[in-house]
Amino acid sequence: MKPVRYAYGISAALLIGGATISLVTGVPAGAQVAQNDEKQMESVVPRAGAPSSFADLTQQLQPAVVNISTRQRLQVPNNPLAQFFGMPTAPQTREAQSLGSGFIISADGYVVTNNHVITAEGQGQVETITVTMPDGTEYPAKLIGRDAASDLAVLKIARPKPFPFVKFGDSSQARVGDWVIAIGNPFGLGGTVTAGIVSAVYRNTGSGGAYDRYIQTDASINRGNSGGPMFDMEGNVIGINNAIFSPSGGSVGIGFAIPAEIAQPIVAKLMKGEAIERGYLGIRIQPINEDLADSLGIPHNRGEFVQAVEPGQAAEKAGLKAGDVILRVDGQDVTPDQTLSFLVANIQPGKRIAIDLIRDGKRQTVTATVGKRPSEEELAQQQMFDPDAQGGLDGDQATPGSGVVEKALGIQVIRLTPQIARQLGAADNTQGVVIAGVDPNSDAGTKGLQRGDIILSANYKALTQPTDLETAVSTAKSSGREAVLLQIQRRGRPATYVPIRLR
Repeated sequence: MKPVRYAYGISAALLIGGATISLVTGVPAGAQVAQNDEKQMESVVPRAGAPSSFADLTQQLQPAVVNISTRQRLQVPNNPLAQFFGMPTAPQTREAQSLGSGFIISADGYVVTNNHVITAEGQGQVETITVTMPDGTEYPAKLIGRDAASDLAVLKIARPKPFPFVKFGDSSQARVGDWVIAIGNPFGLGGTVTAGIVSAVYRNTGSGGAYDRYIQTDASINRGNSGGPMFDMEGNVIGINNAIFSPSGGSVGIGFAIPAEIAQPIVAKLMKGEAIERGYLGIRIQPINEDLADSLGIPHNRGEFVQAVEPGQAAEKAGLKAGDVILRVDGQDVTPDQTLSFLVANIQPGKRIAIDLIRDGKRQTVTATVGKRPSEEELAQQQMFDPDAQGGLDGDQATPGSGVVEKALGIQVIRLTPQIARQLGAADNTQGVVIAGVDPNSDAGTKGLQRGDIILSANYKALTQPTDLETAVSTAKSSGREAVLLQIQRRGRPATYVPIRLR
């Protein structure tokens, strides 16, 4: 479970387990098995209103809900006292496992789950993925595709005979108060069924992501439910259980599921091996709270405030400026339930759109050509060195570079992008790599190198990516040198040369 901390002490936690979806509507649902005569199993549907029992529906759906487990190899720090006693200090590895849920969406064995269920923790690497059927039969799973932004992944399992499977329903028709059931693998207790109602539709949790739009339910879901299906009373998957609000990590009756209408097109593309492309404007935004609305003299709960505009991106080219309030995008209102991030992410890159805004108290419209959203890894790197981002330059968020560089110099580096360069006070066209972490016991740490320093060159050779530094280190070692001369650029200071001893 990956917690997201909030100022008031409540965490939104991803529920280890997978979730992805492929939507099919207008077909009787329930776990189905492909037959030679192409007939489907009869769907069992409880009567309308409060059902006397969920047993018949559960019996038909449960065969298609699976448990998902991964075996990972994680890299962990060595004993900090090891170096003091002259012992090896290389990182050690250990095995770890994760558990989650998923569901089969086709007779030939395609399985939907959450991306975080099959993603390694930290510096780990997933070695195997296993899908376990309700009867205990295990199948090795192949990763077909995954998408970090929507937290969806598709796996494939195989056997000679067809698998039972379920289909997607139309989540846009879900109403507050509708009955739902969830089936999954909470705390490793496979085949667990819980029931509840839809508590809210299109709930925005405030995390600010492009897909921060969930179905909220009070059906009890916990760690391990991630990736498991949420069914309506016709046996259709209308949501994929993904996260909970909880002060303790356990269920308090506030769970969130990815709506089927959002997941279906993403899953369909992942199954075909197609790339997921999303729209991007290149702005930093803030929701309109009451104070901000009152200060601007605009209605509450409508629009989003532009805090900053990235140079060279679609927003700047369209003439957007910091201080603008965006009201509508491509004909759709920007509201708390329909955020700007969500709207733009679901627009095809290259499309020209109208953006209605307020600037200096006056309404106007600009036209923008939507850009392509960077990957989640690239976005994380851009924000890593953002002085205004939560955590600032917290070393715990460092992204490791080459293992050769880390071992030889005691530093971790990442590529220097124009966005990171600006955040570090350097010109957009600055070439080099950025220090993301420093071992305080290394020569680099002793000589004052720190996170956020830009390395411009090594032994007078300009650097453009982490592998260039790795090459410089390898060349120095093969030449019998005991140190590497680095040219360091730090915010507000002239570039200086610092020799760093190899270890």
